[in-house]
Order: sequence, then structure tokens, then C-alpha cells
Amino acid sequence: MSRGREPDWWWQDGAVPPWHARALAAVYGGVTALRRRAYAANLLRARRVPVPVVVIGNLIAGGAGKTPLTIAVVERLRAEGFVPGVASRGYGRADARTALWAEPGTDAAMAGDEPVLITRCTGAKVRVDADRAAAAQALVAAGCNVVVCDDGLQHYRLARDVEIEVVDGARRYGNRRLLPAGPLREPPERAARCDFRVVNGGEAGFGEWPMSLRHGDAQPLGGGRAVPLAAFAGQRVHAVAGIGHPERFFALLRAHGIAVVPHAYPDHHRYTAADFEFGSRLPVLTTEKDAVKLSPGLVPEPAYSIPVRAELPEAFWIALVERVRLAAAALPARWSRA
Repeated sequence: MSRGREPDWWWQDGAVPPWHARALAAVYGGVTALRRRAYAANLLRARRVPVPVVVIGNLIAGGAGKTPLTIAVVERLRAEGFVPGVASRGYGRADARTALWAEPGTDAAMAGDEPVLITRCTGAKVRVDADRAAAAQALVAAGCNVVVCDDGLQHYRLARDVEIEVVDGARRYGNRRLLPAGPLREPPERAARCDFRVVNGGEAGFGEWPMSLRHGDAQPLGGGRAVPLAAFAGQRVHAVAGIGHPERFFALLRAHGIAVVPHAYPDHHRYTAADFEFGSRLPVLTTEKDAVKLSPGLVPEPAYSIPVRAELPEAFWIALVERVRLAAAALPARWSRA
């Protein structure tokens, strides 16, 4: 069963988009190209902060694995002696105009699901603001010496030192057309300007870094002892996912021999009790990102979230940390010229 649908339409199936979508894509492409050129020519000025800035984003609309990678980057930078903080737009929150600090207990409706998940997993400072440059400044004032942006590859107002593009290894760039005729926010050529290209699943090509998502044990939403995912093998479960690519979650469960009754919702979906009126009493498995939005009693028991963590080659981490250290070392000279 699926009550929401990914915005794929003709994006992945090879069909020719309708004329109105192609026309709007041409307008969209022209506007975004003018904006990029304005920043490149300093007609629009990017704001810098006195610490290295790492931006993690993608070229396509929808999920590609940015948040798991953001969590992994924060944890690795902290292990290397940095004090990282995270800047996020907090997509889908109730009041996008109000900046705030996301805490582990913050209502996801106020901060957004991804910021709450990041702070719960890492304990790092997470600033939520539609203006990522302002968020970065707040993080620096709070004592962070590296800013990591969850999404924001197209937010050129914040100057950055390192760009990481995350690519969905299964979907790649779809039909390679710009929105709304395709999934692309910017042309594929934009990827060449990124410092790192990380491929989530699938085959990584030349110049790309492979990333896999390792799942943990199922965590009861109501608290209690974790359960190995293998314990659900051979059972039917209600699988609930309101993420950018729900099928990835369903495929993970099926790969462990679990009979999935799928319930796909739009990314950042706000759940109500009606969403869980399934008509059958089966275990409910959902993503860690969805779980931060599920208050006690909203989901019928038994219900569990499945955490995932990003894994990448050690060579990637060495290269990334070195790039951040070089950016930090260059800061005094950069600011003395400002």
C-alpha cells in the first residue's frame, strides 16, 4: 500500500516529459544559471565565516543519503579534534522564518526531522535557519570551528571550502533534465566543481567514492531492548517510510527475508494516527528519520525504527580531513586580505 508517491513520474522511466514541463525547465534553468553567474562574478556576494565550511548536497530533488553522510562527517571530524556544528534549513518545519537550535528533545515539527535526527545521533550543535550563512555565523559564535551543511549545495550565499555531492547509485540523474521535466536542480556538469562525489549504493565510477548504509538493530519506539533485524525474517511487517526514496528502505528489509507490506509517504511527511490504521496487527518497522516525528502512542505496538550509518573507505576520510585542515590553515591569510 502506498499513500504517497515519489516525484518520479517520467523522471526515471524514459518517457518524454510533457511540453509544459519542458518549457518550465527551460525557464528554471535560465534563472538558476543567471544566479550562479552572478555569484561567480561577485554581483551577488557570498558570505564567509572564519572557519572551514563543508557543504553536503546533491543535484537531484529527493533523498540521496545526505543526512547519514552528514552524521558520519560530523563524527569523524570530532574524532580528528575538530568541534563541528551543523547548519540546516530544516525542510518542512512549521515556521521556516524562525531560526532555532535543534536539541534531541525538540519537536520535529518545529525544527525539521533531519536536524533533530542529527543532534540525537551526534550531540553536535545544530542550527536551523533558512539563511545558512546566518546559521553558520551562529555556530561559530557558539564555539564550532567547522561548519557542516546538511544540504545547501545550491545555497551560494554561504561561501564554502569543501563541496561533497551525494549521488543515489540506483537512480543517478534520472533522465538528466532540470526540474520539473526531470529531477535535477542544476545541470550534471555542476558535479565537476565538487571536491568529492560520493555514490550511495550501486557502482562507483572513476573519481567517485562508494558509500554503503549499514543498518543497526531494530529500536523499539516505546523504549526497551533492541532486536536484531534478522529476528523479523520470514514475518510480514508494515514498513513505513516518508523519505526521499522509500524503496531503498523496503529493499533493505526484503534483503533480510522480511515480507514487506509497504507504506510510502512523501519526504518529510507529518504523520497522524490515521496513517497507521492498517487493518492488520503486524509489527511496524520505520526509518530512524521517520521515528523522530512519531510521538508515543501514535503508532500501534510493536513498532521499531531501523538506524543506518554511512560507511566509506578510509582513504575518503583521510582526503576529507586533509582538505579541512588545509582550509583551516589558509584562514588567517584569507581574513588578513579581507
